[in-house]
Amino acid sequence: MLSRRDFLSAIAAIAGAAVHSPSALAQAAKFPSRPIRIIVPFAAGGGVDVYARLLADKMAQQTGAVFVIDNRPGGNATIGGNAVRTAAADGHTLLFSAATHVMARQVIKNSPYDPLLDFAPVARVGEAPMLLVMTPDRKPATVAALIDDIRKDPRQWTFGTANLGAPGHLATLAFNQAAGLDTAIVAYRGTAPALNDVAGGHIQLLIDPVLALLPMAKDKKVHGLAITSGKRTRLAPDIPTIAESGLAGFDHASWYGFWGPKDTPPELVATLNQMANNAVKQLDSEGRLAQLGIEPVIETPQQFADYAAEYVARNAALLTKAKFEPV
Repeated sequence: MLSRRDFLSAIAAIAGAAVHSPSALAQAAKFPSRPIRIIVPFAAGGGVDVYARLLADKMAQQTGAVFVIDNRPGGNATIGGNAVRTAAADGHTLLFSAATHVMARQVIKNSPYDPLLDFAPVARVGEAPMLLVMTPDRKPATVAALIDDIRKDPRQWTFGTANLGAPGHLATLAFNQAAGLDTAIVAYRGTAPALNDVAGGHIQLLIDPVLALLPMAKDKKVHGLAITSGKRTRLAPDIPTIAESGLAGFDHASWYGFWGPKDTPPELVATLNQMANNAVKQLDSEGRLAQLGIEPVIETPQQFADYAAEYVARNAALLTKAKFEPV
């Protein structure tokens, strides 16, 4: 027999369902009612854009829905982010970005939003190792030799970064700290211009996802020195990790995820999460992720939210230690 307390709890639950279920079920039943727009806050052709398009194609195949990629670069990835923040919270507008997104408040003085509070985490869909590349006209062939050369004349060495707060930027700060260096870092508006400047010798070093840098490394237009993750990548098994090159314990990776506007109904978030997770599983089973050096991630929205909060806290401490000032 139910106790009075259990009975009242049951009545409250039924009442809540009566209030919320009809509209929620109706909304879910009609979803999607038009094309789902995926805003990528970077230029077309980069690693984030490539993965967004793969996922969109697979989700379209699996669901019959229409997905449209909308590139909105600029503002250290906040222009695209803000477009999603202010969009209707009906599940038809999503942000697809890298870990860069959640670090906005730590690196931008007047960030237009709080990434952890102003968005609905939908799905984290993959992790990717990063690669340290060097301009081809410099001699160091190992990380240890590179560190020695930088110590001899740090003015001759400059790191580029695709965006402030990007995984590559954070890995660069961690590299400087682990090696006891203070190498200059120049921010670019994306991976492509930074990589081109490394190839041209205008700057000397860059850390960014393997997917974006490896083609030029294989073509010898830049020199691939080391992988930033804890283990080597299947895409380039001959390139050692930074950890095995002398900086023990060094382990930094990029990751990717979907977000929606803050008030997106939980029912739609769950639907979108399932769409994204199914696409990741299929791409992984087809070997497509291995080709890109991406490790699949399958999480619930809450697991994603928890991961993002921990990631921000950990890297905020890294930025503080580096005496980084938001710009």
